Amino acid sequence: MVADQHTILLVGESNVGKTHYGAQFLKRLMVKACALKMSGAPTNLEAFTTALSCLTEGKSTDHTPASTYVESVWPIRDEAGRYAELVWPDYGGEQVRHLVTQRRIPTAWRERVLGATDWVLLIRLHSLRFDDDLFSRPLQSFATVESLGEATSYELSDQARSVELLQMLLYLAQLHLDRPLRKPRLMILLSCWDELETTELPADLLASRLPMLWSFVRSNWASPTVIGLSALERALSKTDVDQEYAIRGPEEFGYVVLPDGEKSADITLPIQRLMIGGV
Repeated sequence: MVADQHTILLVGESNVGKTHYGAQFLKRLMVKACALKMSGAPTNLEAFTTALSCLTEGKSTDHTPASTYVESVWPIRDEAGRYAELVWPDYGGEQVRHLVTQRRIPTAWRERVLGATDWVLLIRLHSLRFDDDLFSRPLQSFATVESLGEATSYELSDQARSVELLQMLLYLAQLHLDRPLRKPRLMILLSCWDELETTELPADLLASRLPMLWSFVRSNWASPTVIGLSALERALSKTDVDQEYAIRGPEEFGYVVLPDGEKSADITLPIQRLMIGGV
C-alpha cells in the first residue's frame, strides 16, 4: 500500500526528555510491542542506543550536547500498511532557546522545517517558569515602574518563548495564516506527565497552565492535538540503579495519555496518529 510520506519534526528545549522518548520508542519497535514496526534499516542510532543502554541498566542518560545536530531516519509502518519515514533530529535543547533569543535559523533547521509535514512540540510543564513577563503582566505595572524612574529589564517567560518559537517556524515555513492550518499538523506532547500528578485531560491542563500558548495554537491550527507523555514512567538517577527497571526492562515502563484521557502503554501512538492524519 502506498501512503503519503510523513516527515515529523520533533522540537523541544533542553530537559524535556527527547532522547529518553526516542530510546523508549526504539525499544518498543525492537520488541514489536506497539502499533508501529520498522520497515527498513534506521540510520544514526548512536544517541538512542546509548540512552537505551543506560535505561537497560536502570539509569537515566546524559542530555544531548548543545552543539549536536544529528538526524536519525527510521522507516516505519503500521498494521494497515501506512508508511512513514520518521526523521528524528537529535540536538541539544539549548539550540531551540538560541533560535528565539538570537533569531537565527541554522541551515539544518531551515531544511527540516521546510520539509516537515508534521510538527511535534515537547513541553515539560513541571520545569517551566510561570513568572510574569511583558506579555502577561498588566500594563499598569509597567507604568508604575516607569513613574518611579527605575530601569528594569524584562525577559520572555517560557510560555512567551514557546509562542515566539512557533511564530518563527511558521514564518520559516512560509505559511499563510489567513485560515487555520491543516498542514503541517501540530501535536503537543506534555512530557514527564508522571511529575504532574493530575487527572485532567491533556488539552485542559495545557489551557490552564499556558493559556497564551494554547490560545495561539487554537487560533492558527485547525485540529491541534495534545497528548500526555511519560516516556520513563518514573524519575531515574544517572548514578543509582533502579533495580526494578533493570530486571523488568525499560519496555515495561512508559505510557501516554490520549486526548480523551485514555492511558496506553504504547508510546508510539502519537506518531501513528500523525501518520493516519487523525487526532
